[in-house]
Amino acid sequence: MKEFELIKHFFTEQNVKRKDVLQGIGDDCAVIASTENQNIVVTTDTLVAGVHFPLETSARAIGHKAVAVNLSDIAAMGAKPSWISLAITLPDIDNAWLTEFCAGVFELCEYYNVELIGGDTTQGPLSITITAQGLIPEGKYLSRSGAKAGDWLYVTGEIGDAALALQHINNEVTLEQDFIEPIQNKLDYPKPRVLAGQALREYASAAIDISDGLLADLGHICQASNVGANIVLDAIPLSQILRDSLFFDDAIKLALNGGDDYELLFTISEDNKVGMETALTNVGIQCTCIGQINATQTISTTLNNKPVPISSSGFEHFSEK
Repeated sequence: MKEFELIKHFFTEQNVKRKDVLQGIGDDCAVIASTENQNIVVTTDTLVAGVHFPLETSARAIGHKAVAVNLSDIAAMGAKPSWISLAITLPDIDNAWLTEFCAGVFELCEYYNVELIGGDTTQGPLSITITAQGLIPEGKYLSRSGAKAGDWLYVTGEIGDAALALQHINNEVTLEQDFIEPIQNKLDYPKPRVLAGQALREYASAAIDISDGLLADLGHICQASNVGANIVLDAIPLSQILRDSLFFDDAIKLALNGGDDYELLFTISEDNKVGMETALTNVGIQCTCIGQINATQTISTTLNNKPVPISSSGFEHFSEK
C-alpha cells in the first residue's frame, strides 16, 4: 500500500461531514465556508514517540491523545472545535496499527462534531502533528493575559493522575493492581474540557490548559497578565488513588509539576464566581478554587495557612536535563 492508497483507505472514511467544509480530503487544500460574526482559533501540537507518549502506548490511545491535546487548547480559548488536519510520519504501514489509530482519532472527532479535512503522510520515525481549528463568537475568546489582582484561581477536575501513571511506567512507584487501569486511562485518554471552556468564556478573565504542569502553566498566565498568585496546596483537588498511592508531600509535588492533566486552569473575578460555578455545574464539570491572583508578580504557596517554599520543574522542550 502506497501513500495515496493509505490516505484513501484509512482517513477518508469518517462519520463527520460538516456543512461548512466545502472541500475536504483529496485536493491540494481544504475549503471551509466562512462564518459571519465568528472568530477562528487555530492550534497545532506534535506528539513524538518516546517524548509525548511511552513507546508501548496503544495505537488507539495515541490517536485519541493526539486529538485530545489539540481540543484542550481550543477549550482553553472558550471555542467550539470544528476541523482538524493530520500530518503523520510512520516507520512503515501496519494495517492493524492504523485501524486502531484511526478509531482513536475518529471516536473523539465524532463526539465533538469535528471533521478531518486534510493533512500529510510521510515515512520516518513515528510522530503525529495535528492542527485544530475552532469557532467562537467574535471577540469572546479567552486568553492568558486577562487575570487581575484579586481574581480567584480555579482548576477543573483532579490533577496529578497522569504523572502518577508515568511514574508507574518508569518503575518509580508501585501501584495497587486495582489502581493501574484507571490511572493509565488518565494518561492515555485525557478528556478535553470543551464544554467547560465554552461555559467559561462568559465569566473567566484568563485561562490555560494544564499540559506542562500546574506551576508552569500558571506561570504563563502570570507572565502574560503581569500578576502573581498564591496557591493553597491543601485545596488542590487530588484523586483518592493519588492520595492512597503517595505521601501527601509527594502527591502535591506531582500535582504541581507533573503535567499531562489537560484540565483547565482559569481566573475569575469575585463578581463572576457564582455565575461561573452555576454554569459549570450545568454542564457537569467539577471545579475547585485553589488560590488567588495578586500583584506580586511571583507565585507562592501556602499549606495550613502557612507559607511553604516551592520549586518548579514543569516540562519544557530543550531544557537542560
